[in-house]
Amino acid sequence: MIEMRVAAIALDAVTRSPIVLLKDATERRALPIYIGQDQARSIIGALEHQPTPRPITHDLMVNIFRAWNLKLDKVIISTLQDNTFYALLCMKMGKKEKNIDCRPSDAIALAVRYNCPIWVMEEVILDASIPVDRDADEEEREAFKDFVANLSPDELIRRAQQAGEE
Repeated sequence: MIEMRVAAIALDAVTRSPIVLLKDATERRALPIYIGQDQARSIIGALEHQPTPRPITHDLMVNIFRAWNLKLDKVIISTLQDNTFYALLCMKMGKKEKNIDCRPSDAIALAVRYNCPIWVMEEVILDASIPVDRDADEEEREAFKDFVANLSPDELIRRAQQAGEE
C-alpha cells in the first residue's frame, strides 16, 4: 500500500465533474478519482476548516463515531473494478477492528476530518495513477539501467549474501 494525501479538488474540463486528486509523498504519482458535487464540497470544507451552521453528513458521521468511541484508523482505496473505485473505512472500537465498505469520496471526506492516513493499494496505483514528474521517472529508469549494466555476477552474489545476513 502507498500512503497518499489530498492534493486538490479539480473540475474535469469536459464534463465539469469534480475530481479529487491524491498524491504520494514524493509527489511523483497522482490518482484522480471522480466524485460527486456534494462530496467535493464536503472535502473542500474540511480541508479549509469551514464551519457549517448544522452538521453535514460527514460531520454527523464523525459525531456518531466519537459518541460511540469509534476510531477511524485509516482509509484504504482498495480496488478498481469497471472504472469504479472501492474503499474501506478501517475502524477500531477498543480491541475490535472492522473494515467497512464505502465510496472513496466518503472515505476521503472522513479521513480529512479525522486527519487519518489515506492508503491506496499498489494495484490501484498501477492501474489508475498518472505520472506527475516524468523527468524524475526517466532519471530513475536511467540510473537503474546504469546500475544493472555495471553489475557483475560476482557483485550480484555478494549483494545477495549480504542481504541474507541482514
